[in-house]
Amino acid sequence: MPEYKQFPLADTAEGLTEADIIAWQVKPGDKVTVNQIVVEVETAKAAVELPIPWAGVVTELLVEPGQTVEVGAPILTIDVDPDGKAAPAPTAAPVAEEPAEEEMKPLVGYGSKAVVTQRRARKGAAPAAPAPAAPAAHAVAAVSSKPKGGYVPLAKPPVRKLAKDLGVDLHALTGTAEGGVITRDDVQAAANGSAAPAAAVSSVDSGYDPATRERRVPIKGVRKATAAAMVQSAYTAPHVTEFLTIDVTPMMEFREKLKKSREFAGVKVTPLTFAAKAVCLAAKRTPDVNAVWDEAAQEIVYKDYVHLGIAAATPRGLVVPKVRDADSMSLKELAIALTELTDVAREGKTTPAAMLGGTITITNVGVFGVDTGTPIINPGESAILCLGAIKDTPWVVDGEIKVRKVLQLSLSFDHRVVDGQQGSEFLADVGALLADPAVAITY
Repeated sequence: MPEYKQFPLADTAEGLTEADIIAWQVKPGDKVTVNQIVVEVETAKAAVELPIPWAGVVTELLVEPGQTVEVGAPILTIDVDPDGKAAPAPTAAPVAEEPAEEEMKPLVGYGSKAVVTQRRARKGAAPAAPAPAAPAAHAVAAVSSKPKGGYVPLAKPPVRKLAKDLGVDLHALTGTAEGGVITRDDVQAAANGSAAPAAAVSSVDSGYDPATRERRVPIKGVRKATAAAMVQSAYTAPHVTEFLTIDVTPMMEFREKLKKSREFAGVKVTPLTFAAKAVCLAAKRTPDVNAVWDEAAQEIVYKDYVHLGIAAATPRGLVVPKVRDADSMSLKELAIALTELTDVAREGKTTPAAMLGGTITITNVGVFGVDTGTPIINPGESAILCLGAIKDTPWVVDGEIKVRKVLQLSLSFDHRVVDGQQGSEFLADVGALLADPAVAITY
C-alpha cells in the first residue's frame, strides 16, 4: 500500500527562517530518485536548489511558486512505496505516546529529519482509521483557518498570502470560483475597493480608481536582505566618499594588446579586471581599507588577504559574491575568476557561501552608462570602490587639448577605520595604476 511522506523546507546551513519558492522541477506523478533536485528556492541570500532524500512518486506539491514558506514546513508529498512492496502494517498497533521520527538519508548540502505525523493507537483504543491521501492545498488552508461567525473562507495558500500582504480579511469575501473558493482577483478587487476584479474595472475617468494602475510587490528574499544590510551599514558606519577623475587611455590601449596576445586568447579582460588588480595592489600599501571595525571586541581587525567582493545586478536583486584570495592572483587568473563569478551571479546561481567573508568591494556603475556614485559600504568591510563609465572626453595632455578615455572613481570608506589621509592615498594609488598599468611593477 502507498506510504506517504512530506518533504519539509530545510535550513540550508544559513540559520535562515524562511524562503520563497521560485520554481518546481517536478510535478505530481513524476518518479524521483534520492538526492534529485526537486525545487528551487530563494533565501535572503541566494537562490538554492534543494534535493529530496527519498525515492518514490510525487503525489502533491503543497505550495506554489512565489509563496514564502517557513523552514520546517512541508512543501511536497511523496509516495515512497508506490509499488506496495513495503511490509504490511501490523494488525495491532504498538503503544506510542509521541510521534515517531525517521532519519532522512544524507542530502547534498544539508541534513534534516522528517517527522511522521501519524500517532499510533493507544492501548485499548479503537484501531485508527487508515491515513487519508494528502489533501489539496486549498483544503489544508481551510482546515487550518479559524472560523469566524461559523464561516471558513476557502482559498489557496498564495491567495491567503496575497490577502495578508494587502490587508484583506478573507472572512469578509465571497469566493467567485467554483465551490465558493476565493481567487486572487477576489482579493485584489477587495483591496481596490471594487466589487469587480481589477482587470474588469473601467478605465473611464469617472469613478476610476488609480490604485488599479499600481503594482505592489512584497519585499522578500535577496531584496529584503540587501535593504536591511544597507540600512545597517548607512546608520552604523560613518561614510566618507572621495572622487578622482583619471585618463585611462594607456590602460585601454594595453587592454587591446592583451586581447591580441597568445597568453590571453579567449580570456575576457575588462576595465573591472584592471580595477580588481589595482585594488589588491593598493590595499597592500594602505591596509586600513582592508580592515574592519569590531564593535563588540572594540578592535580593528586587519586582514592579510583580500577577499574581493564584486557587486552584481541580477534579476533577483543586488548580490556581492567574492573572489577569494584575489591578491594572490595574476591578472589573467583574476580575469577568469571575474568572468565565472559574474556569469554565475547573472544566472541567479550564486551560493550563500560565495557571498560571505568579503574584505573590500568594487561596484561598477559604468556598465549602465553612469559617471559615478556614492556607494554604501558592505557590512563587515570598510571600503567600496565605484567605477564610472569610460568616456571620450577633452583632456589636457602636454599643454594641448586632446580626446582621451576618461574614468571617474569614487571611494566610500568607514571613517572609524580609515582616515582621510589613508582613504586619499588608496584612491590615488588605484588611480595611478589604472592611468598607467606599467606603474604596477613599482608596487
